[in-house]
Amino acid sequence: MKEQLESLNALTINFGGGGMLIVNIILAFVMFGVALGIKTQTFKDVFRKPKSVITGVLLQWIGLPFVTFLVALALNPLITPMVALGMILVASCPGGNISNFISSLSKGNIELSVSMTAITTAFAPIVTPLNFFVWGNLYSHIISIRNDIPVLVIPFMPMLEQILLLLGVPIVLGLLFAKYFPNATKKITKPAQIMSILLFIVMVIASVSQNFEIIVNNIFYIFFIVLLHNACALGTGYFGGKLMKLPIKDCRSLTIEVGIQNSGLGLVLLFNPAIFPPEIWHGHYGGMLIVTAWWGIWHIISGLTMAYFFRRKPLAE
Repeated sequence: MKEQLESLNALTINFGGGGMLIVNIILAFVMFGVALGIKTQTFKDVFRKPKSVITGVLLQWIGLPFVTFLVALALNPLITPMVALGMILVASCPGGNISNFISSLSKGNIELSVSMTAITTAFAPIVTPLNFFVWGNLYSHIISIRNDIPVLVIPFMPMLEQILLLLGVPIVLGLLFAKYFPNATKKITKPAQIMSILLFIVMVIASVSQNFEIIVNNIFYIFFIVLLHNACALGTGYFGGKLMKLPIKDCRSLTIEVGIQNSGLGLVLLFNPAIFPPEIWHGHYGGMLIVTAWWGIWHIISGLTMAYFFRRKPLAE
């Protein structure tokens, strides 16, 4: 399996200068659209009933990356370092905005779901590169000791600077637009979210079309890796909520929020050579690309499946 996954290192994505400009504009548009749904009142409400929101955010920022790190180490004999780092990158991303819709289908706590998405998205420019830097470097150091391979050093400051620029600016503009133009925000928020999903699908197609044969040869293995990782993410949210003795509705929302990641963000970051420079990564991050892309498809399927089972089970008082 590991030898087979090594072929993913040959997977390349080359958009060229003009293509990368389009990708960056798409990312800015997506993050602007997400920020339109963030209300400043959300952050005030956290302090009124903080337990569930704080638990959820900690599970998202600390719990999921830590669990992912352990899973990646456990799978080390079977997977490549790039596949493992793809898992860590996905775990470092904020919650996906489709989680709010699936949380409502699950009869969960919608306010909690929206609050978690808002908070993790607002702080993504700092938390995402920090988590990837910490857990990615720790994983790289441990496997280099076990396998006597070169340590892959993940740079933090260049990544932080680029992500702050690409994410921070559109998020701030989105927050300001939503505050000062509430009527216009109501009209464009839903179309912007739909457009974001369509753009993500286009990016996935663009990334796989250039390397279709390599991906087909490895999709069986990637399917089970993402299946296991996503199941661990869903379990982290559910059992984390149970451990903190939160209401059933809150546990359902935590399950969905932690189990659905904004993998589209991770995919666009991978496309950007300023964030993942070819001279450092040697152009061999195909394993990260395919894991991130497939996660974006699979978490919708798993989220809807969880919603189906949650809806069939009545809420306990």
